[in-house]
Amino acid sequence: MEDHIHIVTHIHPLVAQAMLVKDIKLSTSELIKNTNLFSNFTGWQNGYGAFTYHINSKEQLIQYVKNQVNHHKTITFRDEYTVLLQEHGIEFDEKYLF
Repeated sequence: MEDHIHIVTHIHPLVAQAMLVKDIKLSTSELIKNTNLFSNFTGWQNGYGAFTYHINSKEQLIQYVKNQVNHHKTITFRDEYTVLLQEHGIEFDEKYLF
């Protein structure tokens, strides 16, 4: 998608989620800039969202991510993200979301 990515992964409990995201952002920023992969890329946003899933839902989640182009024809990323936060009971201030 042009305004966000989804990563489905399994990490060891001792791996800090924030460090994983930091490493992904640093390495992909360098790759994108060095190869001019996306000419308008100015860098990743400061924040990120991360959600857990039950292992029994793994295949369903993978299919969901693969279907993003079609999925976002019916709901915007912003609306979808807001719904996810609400469903998980996460308090947020919209001025800090994007």
